[in-house]
Amino acid sequence: MKKFLILVVSIFFMASCATKKFNPKWLKKEAPATFTARFETTQGNFDIEAVREWSPKGVDRLYQLIKYNYYQDVAIFRVVPNFVAQFGIHNDSLINKSWQKGIDDEPVIRKNDSMTLAFARGGVKTRSNQIFINLKNNPRLDKLAYSGVTGFPVVAKVIAGQENVLNFYDGYGDGLGRKQGKINKLGNQFLKENYPKVDYILKAYILKK
Repeated sequence: MKKFLILVVSIFFMASCATKKFNPKWLKKEAPATFTARFETTQGNFDIEAVREWSPKGVDRLYQLIKYNYYQDVAIFRVVPNFVAQFGIHNDSLINKSWQKGIDDEPVIRKNDSMTLAFARGGVKTRSNQIFINLKNNPRLDKLAYSGVTGFPVVAKVIAGQENVLNFYDGYGDGLGRKQGKINKLGNQFLKENYPKVDYILKAYILKK
């Protein structure tokens, strides 16, 4: 009975911590028409500009993720040379799961040119917490049709620090893209033990005008 009580208390404590780190009301926060933000990474900083009219729901989610401090020690786990750099799996599995509610689908307004950002997605209403940066012009991603959706709506563009984005370690190629299940389950410990050269977003924040 004592062990059962300890287990119940532990579960309650974990749930309480997750609640403090996530509030469902955050998902209703609307982004301004435009905003800029800075990402501090293990390769140096890069700044983005987001434009809401490009993808209102997508830019809202990006704004929410940044404003409510999601990007803390988040791995840039999938870097495919001359293609994309992808990130968004939080080290804390409870926080990660809290942000996985998909947003409504939208059409592609802005082209997937070099240094633009878009949400990864695998079907209808699956844009949530994973984003990629185009490392080159990827027009194929504007019209790629699959699983009931077409293309990847751009939400922002890197406006400073492009050289740091291009320095993200890409030696693991697309291999880590196929290990997302383990990364989701085991977090950064799995990456640091098996893929020590992966780069990380240390933090991100909105820049004041």
